[in-house]
Order: sequence, then structure tokens, then C-alpha cells
Amino acid sequence: MSAAAAAAGALLAVQASLPAHAASGSTFGSTSNPVLFVHGYTGAGSNWDTMASRFKTDGWPSSYLDQWSYDWRQSNATTAQQLSTEVDRLLAATGATKVDIVSHSMGGLSSRYYLKNLGGDSKVDAWVSLGGPNHGTDSANTCFDTSCTEMRIGSSFLTALNSGDETPGTPRYATWWSPCDTVINPDSSVSLSGAANTQTSCLSHTGLLTDATVYAQTRNMINS
Repeated sequence: MSAAAAAAGALLAVQASLPAHAASGSTFGSTSNPVLFVHGYTGAGSNWDTMASRFKTDGWPSSYLDQWSYDWRQSNATTAQQLSTEVDRLLAATGATKVDIVSHSMGGLSSRYYLKNLGGDSKVDAWVSLGGPNHGTDSANTCFDTSCTEMRIGSSFLTALNSGDETPGTPRYATWWSPCDTVINPDSSVSLSGAANTQTSCLSHTGLLTDATVYAQTRNMINS
């Protein structure tokens, strides 16, 4: 056997021993973290089906993709406590040391509360907000669940959450906002000081969940 043939055979043997995502050269790498998805007001974990499927296609194992559901009527502070428990469960289940959080709409508020007030900044590597009412939205003026009143512009919840550093600790923060999102008003509510803030194309509020470009940008950000 020639040296070239032997080398090729050795390479094939190594590739055969790797997980499918590693052998195919896809995006997922040894440094990738589990992803915890946090839905918004009136939402559910199934909101993330399209995005989670794309992560799977790009090599993330199913065990690394947590489409978490919670009671969206309760205070975002209560949800943050439950989120803390879910993060610890996910870390224990995967053996990872940190998670990445991808949130939609109101999911950004409970996850920010977790990072700021419950020690989450030491367990989260990257945090993403897709269309988050980070500084409030006037569309919350017509709903009356505790969680919804917390999304009102000038609420005591948001005033406390946004006091001081809006992006505390070592996690990497990023937001995406659409000029055509009629749920988050004003559009400027989404962006955070200290975060990488990105304007999307003309997408609806729910369109942020399924847009291929937003997905690719989110994937690249958390995996950088």
C-alpha cells in the first residue's frame, strides 16, 4: 500500500469514528453549548420548532436543544426562578458548563432577570433577544396578566431591570429587531446598551422565529 493510500485510509477511519455532525463538517463544534429557547407571551416551546430543526440540521444534538415551556401569565420574576432550575437541569443532563439562551419577545425579560439577579451571568455564554420588549411596548397597554403589565413602558419591573448595566456580566448579548414588527412599539425598545443590535428585513413579530437569515445570524453569534 502506498503512503498516500495509507493516509487516506487513516483519515477515513478517523471520520468514521466521529459523530455525524463532526464528520460532515457542519457548524456544530466541540465548543458549542446547549441552547435553551425561551418563548414569549401566549407562546409555547413549539414556537421554536423551525429554528430547533435548523439547529439539528447544522449538527446540534437533540439533547442540546431545550424548547422550554412555562406559564406566560405569571410574573417574569417567577419565570426567571423556574428558568434558573431549567438551566441547572440542562447543564446536568448534558455535562456542559454553560448554556446559550435564545429568547423571543417577552422571553427576553425573564431571561435577562435571571442573568442580572439570579446568578445566570455565570452560567450563560450567549444571550439572544428576538423582538424583545426590553424597554416596553405600547401593545401591552391592553392586556392585564401580571407578565403583560410588566411589559408596559415605564413599568416598575422594566425600570429595575434596565437600571445600571443593561448587559451585565460576561455573557455575549445580541438583539434582533424588525422595522415591520407591530407588536413591539417603539422599534427601539429591543436594542440594549452593550449588545450587538441588528435590524432585520421587514419581518412580522412571529416571522423572527422562522426567518432563515435571522436563524443563521443567531447560530453564528452563539457559536462564535
